[in-house]
Amino acid sequence: MLPTSMRAVIVDQGKGPSSALRLGEVPTPVLQVENEPPSIIVKVRAFGLNRMDLYQREGKYPVPPGISEILGVEFSGEVAGVGQGVSGFQPGDSVLGLAQGGAYAEYIKVPASMTLQKSPKLSWEQAAAIPEAFLTAYQALELLTSQKPGDNVLIHAGASGVGLAAIQLARLRGARTIYVTAGSQEKIDVCKSLGATEGFNYKESDWAAELHKATNGQGVDVILDFVGASYFANNLKSLRRDGRMSVQAFLGGSTLPQGTNLAPLLAKRLRIEGSTLRSRSVEYQTKLVQGFLQSGGLEALERGADGTKNDKALQLIIHKAFDWHDIKQAHDEMEANKNIGKMVVTIS
Repeated sequence: MLPTSMRAVIVDQGKGPSSALRLGEVPTPVLQVENEPPSIIVKVRAFGLNRMDLYQREGKYPVPPGISEILGVEFSGEVAGVGQGVSGFQPGDSVLGLAQGGAYAEYIKVPASMTLQKSPKLSWEQAAAIPEAFLTAYQALELLTSQKPGDNVLIHAGASGVGLAAIQLARLRGARTIYVTAGSQEKIDVCKSLGATEGFNYKESDWAAELHKATNGQGVDVILDFVGASYFANNLKSLRRDGRMSVQAFLGGSTLPQGTNLAPLLAKRLRIEGSTLRSRSVEYQTKLVQGFLQSGGLEALERGADGTKNDKALQLIIHKAFDWHDIKQAHDEMEANKNIGKMVVTIS
């Protein structure tokens, strides 16, 4: 029997700075709400941090209609309740999953189809670090840019959770070369240790000029971008004919500078697609989760969970695991761009 109330991280006044975050009491989610997909309730052991959490906390990221206002879109934990129409899960199962919201809490209700069984090879922290980063990277490479063996790839924000996931997935997918941008040599070294060919420190050099040299002026076939406006013109210059770019965020702004030349879009037949995973339908996210599973992605992560490195293993790079009583510190550290890899929070 689940309690009627639970602890959760809430934001005072609904939005504000990191100092507005605190633990509070909220109603525990219940199953069998009318018209919901077959769902389960999970007792959360750990959840992942994502930059969208910071934007939502500040009131800059609208929550999709009907979705919990509680922060958090990825988690690991134990099944505590099973709804009608659910098969393959029972109370006590260890799981990890993707959610549209609600992970910063003791319990979360999610569609069963967006949840996967957790191997004992993975810790709670490792499992919570998987869904958003690896599914976002998988979506960008598989669905949005159609990355193929032999492609040359550029990944901006290479040392972020999504960036490190994308480097490894691009490598497994047969990329010829993988270039990254990052803000320090330490971050670049981590990227190269996971399969990046070369990295460019955007704080110390002109990454576009360096990429031009590294590719003998040819550029790349695929770009994964999280920066937006400030990189847009150079991204267009850096793409080869028939190049593809996926835009995932606007860390460098969303309004293009006056005078930006869009001619390469036509001249090089470029394809550019933007996407936010959270706003996608349950059906879309289910297909993505199950596609990643069928591609062997989760199995590769389990192989690399103990640090094993080979061509069939994926590494989980966790910058730091925080206790949820230190949630303000965790948000501050992410906001300062101090992390290399994923940041996760455990519930105590």
